[in-house]
Amino acid sequence: MIYPRFFGNFVRDILKFMIMKSIFRHISLLFVAFLVSSTHVDAKSEEGGKVSVGVMLPLHDFNGDGRRMVEYYRGVLMACDSLRHNGVSVDVHAWNVAEEDDITKTLKEKDAAKCDLIIGPLYSRQVKPLADFAAKHDIKVLIPFSIKTDEVERNQHLFQVYQSPELFNTLVIERFLERYKGHHVIFVDCNDSTSRKGIFTFGLRRRLEAMGLQYSITNVKSGEEYFQKAFSRTQPNVVVLNTGRSPELNLVFAKLDNLNMNYPNLKIKMFGYTEWMMYTKYNIDHYYKYQVTIPAAYHYNVLSSRTARFQQKYRWNFHADMIQALPRFAITGFDQAFFFIRGLYLYGGGFTGARGSVGYTPIQSPLCFERKAIGGGYQNKSIVFVQYDEGHRVETIQF
Repeated sequence: MIYPRFFGNFVRDILKFMIMKSIFRHISLLFVAFLVSSTHVDAKSEEGGKVSVGVMLPLHDFNGDGRRMVEYYRGVLMACDSLRHNGVSVDVHAWNVAEEDDITKTLKEKDAAKCDLIIGPLYSRQVKPLADFAAKHDIKVLIPFSIKTDEVERNQHLFQVYQSPELFNTLVIERFLERYKGHHVIFVDCNDSTSRKGIFTFGLRRRLEAMGLQYSITNVKSGEEYFQKAFSRTQPNVVVLNTGRSPELNLVFAKLDNLNMNYPNLKIKMFGYTEWMMYTKYNIDHYYKYQVTIPAAYHYNVLSSRTARFQQKYRWNFHADMIQALPRFAITGFDQAFFFIRGLYLYGGGFTGARGSVGYTPIQSPLCFERKAIGGGYQNKSIVFVQYDEGHRVETIQF
């Protein structure tokens, strides 16, 4: 792998030591965090020009935030390397901005104002000063993770990836109604007092009612006779639970298996929740049988050859495996950096992150942005449906 110019072999060796010998971990990460490119860019990038990227995240080894962001940053570096092989020139500047740090001090660094794109921050209180700085110097800011901020409503330089639960459910409901047109929807009450899925089920019910479409409600504890009455004999059925928990899901699978045995002509599908991705290993046969669809903002596809190649390259470059988390942070960094840097290379300051503008198929995390308000910034509106088919295929549908 080729690193940004300011890294060189010295920092590559440090990164190796960070993985191989824990005694060097704190020192190496601090070196990586504070090293800044010596290359100067005098003007913001135009179409086909050099792209200057700044990363302002907690790049340290003191807690989970730092370790996750170091992995994310490695993904950014891998994206820069891939882009260089495709003729895109990139300069990278990296600063360690921990939770307790005053980001305004980082913004005074000599290369900060020369960036075309700044990736960060991780913490909400750092958004306002960074947003003001970006507006002053005409810099695009990619906010990569779950920060709620009003700044995106009024600052056209900000791009927010995170989708609030309200926005995510609105997007999912819209796509659900398109995909399951002509289906009979069945809501199964699973008696989970801890569930927070009402925002989705109530929202979907209101939309169905507004469209004049009938639906059924039943209970996982209902007897067989009452349970089967909820299902249509003339339409394909799609089952929606009001919980994302595994124990209740298993109870519903058992109910559906029994129903399927007694009424084999019933057509039954299921629509789930992002949490169900964690249960795939244990429920894969049921997922195929009931053509389960799982909505998410990402899909870490272990069966994908691109995922396998990325993991292999990551292991080769950093002598370590990625953190066992969903989504994978390194792949997130790769997808986001590739999308934005290529976009800036193609369109310069006119890049808006619109759907289809970059021509990049993400490995894990799709992106497409829409302006939130007149004069405001941009919000990621992309979601995926992970569809398990009866033919034992898994399809990722990006919206």
